[in-house]
Amino acid sequence: MGAHIEAEDAGDDGAGRAARRDEAVRAAVEQGLLGPGSPIVGLLDVTGIRESAAELRAAFAAVVAPGTPVLHAFAVKATPLVPVLRLLREEGVGAEVASPGELALARAAGMPVETTVLDSPAKTPAELREALSLGIAVNADNPQELDRIDTLMRSGAGRSPLGIRVNPQVGGGSIEALSTATATSKFGVALRDEGAREWVVQAYLDRPWLTRLHAHTGSQGIPLSLLARGVAETYALAEEINRRAGRRQVDTLDIGGGLPVNFASDATTPTYAQYARMLAREVPGLFDGRYGLVTEFGRSLLAKHGTVVARVEYAKTSGGRAVAVTHAGVQVAARTVYAPGSWPLRIAAYDEKGRPKEGPVVVQDVAGPACFAGDLLAEGRSMPLLEQGDYAAALDTGAYYFAHHYGYNSLVRPGVYGFGPGGRFAVVRRAQTVEEVVAESGGAEVDALTRAGWGVP
Repeated sequence: MGAHIEAEDAGDDGAGRAARRDEAVRAAVEQGLLGPGSPIVGLLDVTGIRESAAELRAAFAAVVAPGTPVLHAFAVKATPLVPVLRLLREEGVGAEVASPGELALARAAGMPVETTVLDSPAKTPAELREALSLGIAVNADNPQELDRIDTLMRSGAGRSPLGIRVNPQVGGGSIEALSTATATSKFGVALRDEGAREWVVQAYLDRPWLTRLHAHTGSQGIPLSLLARGVAETYALAEEINRRAGRRQVDTLDIGGGLPVNFASDATTPTYAQYARMLAREVPGLFDGRYGLVTEFGRSLLAKHGTVVARVEYAKTSGGRAVAVTHAGVQVAARTVYAPGSWPLRIAAYDEKGRPKEGPVVVQDVAGPACFAGDLLAEGRSMPLLEQGDYAAALDTGAYYFAHHYGYNSLVRPGVYGFGPGGRFAVVRRAQTVEEVVAESGGAEVDALTRAGWGVP
């Protein structure tokens, strides 16, 4: 089936995106956004983000019955930046949030409550109360959480769309940490555990206000066929609930996100259109108009549209291998540094003027600034030799990279800029200052542990 899908839609080869990226790096150097005093930035391709949002909407519009309500809720954890959420809101995309902080970001971006979904395995009573009072959709993760929602519903706390998250237990992909439908996943009600499926069905029969059903199989490393299996299991459960209820109680299926990203080239593959067509073949009843639909894509919407660019501070050799020491490492690419086999990044070389680097290919390491030996963006990579003053660009980093700063060595968070045609830039997040690092690290409480008499036996 995979080969058949590829034949149907080869996807975007990324040539236009690569050209926009090259233009943005050159313009960033020319305008001083990159340089000796600003040695690392994150760049976001606004045109690319808009294109991905449009492709997502079009892919599902092509397979759903006319008039079917469809909400594409961006997984805020992928790129938790308020201007990005605002841009997606303009493009008809909502927000899937998994913490009070993410909900606050979505609200700051102006996301309407009717396009916001709360998923989290550890919601407090206060978080649930807030969500229900606002009218935000909530998916209960487990029986104890459903008990809390029962209490709130009896008190008339709100009229949010409510559902239960289930784990179809269909298996995992190549990255265990991102496989959420395994036998022992921490998420949702495990449907194949003894008595669990019957408990879920009865929970709906006892609560007419449960009208949604949610499942998410995983993300990077999950093949499309496994994603489709997870959706098929969820659909079958909804059909069983409605049959036993004797009415259309479950009216909306939240199928999660999880479309994997190709990190090996600029090509976009798989595509939303491929996935939507596969679902239409494998689970045709999903799109016949009887169920509203919610998706929760994150990485696939943003990854290809972000680039971390860092200046080469020093170029050296060690054991005969060239090493470029840059300002991008574990603080912006923790997953790549700690799990390079699962999260390899492409590195593009640019010269001191921000132009694509040319010249003989040399095997080299691209190192970060953190004070441990494993802080490497790339090891043994063949590319034009990076020299002092050049720039190394970590590609496909628009999701789960520069917006997820790791505070190793108290390195500051880089500035993030959106870029558009003609070398135009917009500040998305200003670079952190060292003064802000001190403040975050208890600078205002410098005497907290040494005040006279405190802590002395």
